Amino acid sequence: MSTISLKKKTASIVLEKKNLKGVVAKVGLVLDISGSMRKLYRKGVVQEAVERVLAVASQFDDDGSLDIWVYDNEFSRLPSVTENELTDYVNRQILNNNAIHKFGRNDEPKVMADVMVKYTKEEPSNVPVFIVFINDGGCKREIKKFIVESSTQPIFWQFVGIGDSNFEVLKKLDTMEGRFIDNANFFHMDDMSKVSDEMLYEQLLNEFPQWLKEAKNKGILQLKKI
Repeated sequence: MSTISLKKKTASIVLEKKNLKGVVAKVGLVLDISGSMRKLYRKGVVQEAVERVLAVASQFDDDGSLDIWVYDNEFSRLPSVTENELTDYVNRQILNNNAIHKFGRNDEPKVMADVMVKYTKEEPSNVPVFIVFINDGGCKREIKKFIVESSTQPIFWQFVGIGDSNFEVLKKLDTMEGRFIDNANFFHMDDMSKVSDEMLYEQLLNEFPQWLKEAKNKGILQLKKI
């Protein structure tokens, strides 16, 4: 089996375990491309992250594709990726793309605003949106505004901290006040490349099922299954 096929098989097992099999959702991936991420891009860790999240997206995304953003102090919305475009995606669309600002400072609010524009204004829908947001520390406190604002929308933010930097802001997500429902989760791993696919998917999908249930009960979305 190909690498992506193995990842899809693992993702399918975890989805079934969490009663997510057949759920229709949009999936987005936001990638930190600030200066401290340079090594992870060059070592292929980010390419692998795209592959791993695509394996989930292909299971319950409404069109089998993964929407992607990168950000430092600016942001870029990239072409969505499917299995057909996956090979060397990070090199082709990010590292070798001179139009993309890279390896600057991090500024999460700008890219979060664009994520919300895409899913609430450009493509409004009752279909749930699952956002995987990868950050290597120093996240700005202003993200609270966007998390609170999106708590009435069908958007769930799954933040993933990598490395050994400061994740003080993200660690406070579970106690954040002012939200209609809890719409964000955070977990941290020192080295994503050393975490098995099964463990990664278990953590990625840890709180999403509960949010789906609550969002449906509160009338934010109409949960569809295929």
